Amino acid sequence: MIKKAAKIVGATTAGIAVGFAGACLGFYASRLNTIKSLKKITKTCTPFDLYRIDVRYKYDLDRLIERCCSNDEEIVNAMLREALPFVPVKINAPEFGCTCFCAQDDHHTFMGRNYDFKLDTSALMVHCAPKDGYESIAFAALDNLDANQAISSFRSKVACVPSPLVCLDGINEAGVSIAVLTLDSEPTRQYTGKPVLATTVLIRLVLDRASSTEEAIDLISKYDTFATNGRDYHFFISDANGDSRVVEFDCDTSDRRTVVTKKRTAANYFAAHEDKVVPNQRNGKYGHGMERYVAVEEVLNSTNQNVNLEDACWSALRASSQLPNPNDITSNTQWSILFDNKSLTATIAIRRNWTAKFRFAINGVLQG
Repeated sequence: MIKKAAKIVGATTAGIAVGFAGACLGFYASRLNTIKSLKKITKTCTPFDLYRIDVRYKYDLDRLIERCCSNDEEIVNAMLREALPFVPVKINAPEFGCTCFCAQDDHHTFMGRNYDFKLDTSALMVHCAPKDGYESIAFAALDNLDANQAISSFRSKVACVPSPLVCLDGINEAGVSIAVLTLDSEPTRQYTGKPVLATTVLIRLVLDRASSTEEAIDLISKYDTFATNGRDYHFFISDANGDSRVVEFDCDTSDRRTVVTKKRTAANYFAAHEDKVVPNQRNGKYGHGMERYVAVEEVLNSTNQNVNLEDACWSALRASSQLPNPNDITSNTQWSILFDNKSLTATIAIRRNWTAKFRFAINGVLQG
């Protein structure tokens, strides 16, 4: 009887071991398949290029949010535990400045976005198709993953695996697009007892779960927000119906309450306090960059029915783009994107190279 029991225990233990090994193999196989999908898109030999990746592993967004707290180290650790547990990979909490706008005609709803940051970076197009969320394409700065040469080594390839959790802008299959822009105010830290959303986790939440701008705002309202890396941010969100709004955390309130403003164009200043901002200067905690807002608005206001709207949007992106300035964190346009919330595409130009554009469909496939 004892021998029989021992055999049963031994068989059970062996079964558990085999099951655990199989689970581990499946766990890392999906991440290896993600790594295998990594490709360089641009044909240049410069230090900074465009890459793409398909996320073929399952991340648990709710579990990630549960692990996040109000400091950068814990948030980064939570991201790595979700994407690459037990693997020593470095992530830098991102900083960025930008300009965004929304423009619409009978056939298109565009969201234009310049990603500006003084430190050079390669760009990574990240395709996600979660079983429990919306399919999306989004873009991450590879400098934040310490992987500007993404395919140069296995270490760099592994570093791209957490990319869905650090994207800076994107569009989902429901026609919702979102981008983050930096501000000059003290970093937001909301403390109401709700679960905490870090900056780029908020973007992933919207891409995976929002079917409209209104739903995105409702989702965000269920969480407290924490601005990473010692800077403050706001978010520009638009949908296929042309509902574009800026989501901010008011610097004039002690609790940094959430404020939503309907706007066609946004830059690195509080839309809710636009009356306190003037162009071509810093305006204290209220921000800067109104001259880029003015440049975009001038282009859009001069556009008529005889002008192709897509061409006009690229003109607006070019008018608001910025050359490098080592003394300005929101200078140096790294990429310019035109999301189409109706056709579900993203067209990107890298580092102000306006003659070389790359268009991706919502399934991540490069078109032409």
